[in-house]
Amino acid sequence: MPTLILPGKDVKELLDMPSVLDAVEQTFKDQQQGKTHMPPKAYLVVPDGDFRAMPASVPGGAGLKWVNVHTQNPSRGLPTVMAILIYNDPRTGYPLAIMDATEITAYRTGATSAIASKHLAKKDSSTLGIIGAGHQAYTHILAHTSVFNLKSIKVFDLREAAVERLIDNLPDLPIEMGTLEDVAACDIICTLTPSRKPILPAKLVRSGTHINAVGADGAGKQELELKTIQQAKVIVDDITQSTKAGEINVPISHGDYHEEDIHATLGEIICVEKTGRTSKEDITVFDSTGIAIEDISIAKLVYAKADQDGGFRCLNLLEK
Repeated sequence: MPTLILPGKDVKELLDMPSVLDAVEQTFKDQQQGKTHMPPKAYLVVPDGDFRAMPASVPGGAGLKWVNVHTQNPSRGLPTVMAILIYNDPRTGYPLAIMDATEITAYRTGATSAIASKHLAKKDSSTLGIIGAGHQAYTHILAHTSVFNLKSIKVFDLREAAVERLIDNLPDLPIEMGTLEDVAACDIICTLTPSRKPILPAKLVRSGTHINAVGADGAGKQELELKTIQQAKVIVDDITQSTKAGEINVPISHGDYHEEDIHATLGEIICVEKTGRTSKEDITVFDSTGIAIEDISIAKLVYAKADQDGGFRCLNLLEK
């Protein structure tokens, strides 16, 4: 029985944001209905970065993603985040595919933020602010423009060249370089940095804003000031991961915020088990840590397309 081998260029060709958005939203519904299984993410810390092992199963698919975060990699000519994923048949355990998951990680993260914005931001939101102009900015913009009719996209990064590169890569979209104040004035804000101290001052956050706090995905990371967290309705992708490694991990470790202060999970909001925004004045924060069921649902999508299309490299890994 063959195992598909899918390098990054093949995976990227098989990904499209509308399909990813649909798959991720369905996965959160499946999770809420008890149809998925996902043990906690396991961290392996090394001197220059860390690795995460992320196993999960979704209806019809199972697998494991092995992903790293090494923030100094750009100076070495390597991406900060790289990932490999083994996708298995849950009935037999057979490895159906081994695929590069770097683009899967970027696409599913951007899609999850846009789904959170769809359910939590003001319905007439027309402006998007981005802090951090790395690869996640690209997929977050793609995802949000698939969901909202955006009139303006403001991007702030200390590296002006990174913003200019982002604009060049998406020339048909209304993207402009902006200040922190410009970004904070937007209806939806996405924070996409590896910062360990707040980068978005609470005094700039306006009533009615929705924030996707994405960069804090490890213990000690933090992008928002405590005041913003305390005055917002906080929605998380996974309570265990968020309390230990998400945007709220630092306030919780200092005793300034508690698990019971979390308003809801994204699955509860999508399934209308809890209400998100109830007023145009509400500030909402989605604490995105990135969960394995997102990855496996997209791997399932990629595998199905590759299997149907044919023409991709295969190996018989169990051949003796």
